Amino acid sequence: MLELKKLYFTVQGSDDGNNGPRNIIDGLDFTFEKGKFYVVTGPNGSGKTTLAKLIMGINPVTGGSIHFEGKDISNLSITERAKTGIAYSFQQPARFKGITFRDLLSIATGVTDEKKILEMVTRVGICPMSFLDKEVDTTLSGGEIKKIELATTIAANPKLAIYDEPDTGIDLWTIGPMVKLLKKELTPHTTTIVVSHNRAFLDVADVIIILKKGRIVYTGDLQNALPLLTDLSICAYHERCEGERDAGCLR
Repeated sequence: MLELKKLYFTVQGSDDGNNGPRNIIDGLDFTFEKGKFYVVTGPNGSGKTTLAKLIMGINPVTGGSIHFEGKDISNLSITERAKTGIAYSFQQPARFKGITFRDLLSIATGVTDEKKILEMVTRVGICPMSFLDKEVDTTLSGGEIKKIELATTIAANPKLAIYDEPDTGIDLWTIGPMVKLLKKELTPHTTTIVVSHNRAFLDVADVIIILKKGRIVYTGDLQNALPLLTDLSICAYHERCEGERDAGCLR
């Protein structure tokens, strides 16, 4: 369904002062199967978000290729990839002054019929009257903007949905329903890729992918991933754990 072939993303310079080229993504080979729920995790700086952006076309491929449904999309623009059925949810969703949630849904889906719009927002557990005519601007809370982006992505019925740290800015009470929604609404019709350290996502993943220094060091289930996750000091609930350990933290 989605195939990465010897994928590279190279930049010049590094944190240690070396001005030579450095591979952020270092020759990845992997095939994502249709309808499966993947969670990509790994230490900070391992290339997780970069990989997601390469698939969406936000970052250009330095070497290798990306194939989607048998077609090489390596040189396609973000818009062209979106038209093939790929959707991307940002870690920090964009806000648009003067544009309402209703506007975003219409743009994402092409639907303007009021009844169908109400069905879409009800489907993701959002109260239509309180959200549809809200502007997608700085007045919204982190939880509200995440719900809106999630609803917009689901309503578009993508073939491939990519979520970069969807739990950022979300309280623990919201994460559980978010995970259930993604599993219920997107799988098995949509291939889902979630970039996250959160145990709630790791628990429901069909396949966990662990990156380290731009390379895949593990693919499989959570049980067998736990020793490696602990060794890499990857936290299951927070990117940084301060003070006492949280329940579920793998550090």
